[in-house]
Amino acid sequence: MEFSGKVAIVTGAASGMGLLCAQKLAEEGAKVVLCDVNAERLAACTAEIVKKGGEASFAKTDVRVYAEVEAAAKFTVEKYGRIDILINCAGGYCGRIFNRSESFKDLPVEVLDWGAEVNFKGPIWFCRAVIGTMIEQKGGVIINLGSIDGVTGGAVVYGAAKAGMIGLTKSLALYGAPYHVRACCVSPGPVLTRPGMANMATPLKRAAEPIEVVNLILYLCSDKAAFITGSNYLIDGGRACGGAVYIEKE
Repeated sequence: MEFSGKVAIVTGAASGMGLLCAQKLAEEGAKVVLCDVNAERLAACTAEIVKKGGEASFAKTDVRVYAEVEAAAKFTVEKYGRIDILINCAGGYCGRIFNRSESFKDLPVEVLDWGAEVNFKGPIWFCRAVIGTMIEQKGGVIINLGSIDGVTGGAVVYGAAKAGMIGLTKSLALYGAPYHVRACCVSPGPVLTRPGMANMATPLKRAAEPIEVVNLILYLCSDKAAFITGSNYLIDGGRACGGAVYIEKE
């Protein structure tokens, strides 16, 4: 029970790697608060964790709205007394979310605005909402989910936001260090959270299984990583090593 006695907030927790992070943290003894905009799905996921013996609650949260983010942090402290871990998983490519195929110059501004707010402003809001509690406790861990696109470039707003997660993490690491608050960024390449990801080439000839990324996140949250802060961790099958040149013809 690696995280026994710890309290964690996970955003984007109604699906994908956010949900898997919440499930694994609960299995390892953490008290977990699941946050997502999808209340119905969130309630069902939380109930499933509890059914399996975990301790979990949920807070419907639109990460773009600071009042809702602050309310989720306040709910966590009132219910569990502390916040030890924040995992910012909420995000996604705005074109896919809104089923739009236009290029950057043609995408509606409202679609681009969603991408910037959810992928970058939302994590900033959550970090702002929990950092005071972590400072008072003299400890805590923040994990920001980046992307290979934040390192190599990609869809304009998505890539920019994910690159910003690296800078956010470094700045938080410096800000939190005097209080033993750590921050790390995890930047995956293609992950099999949906079938289309299998088509993204990597030197290892496959996409990651979600649990491979979650295992790295949980390691960075653990006391085993107590001297690690401010770094970005690529878990991309080597995709960042050299663009298209690594794709061998068979």
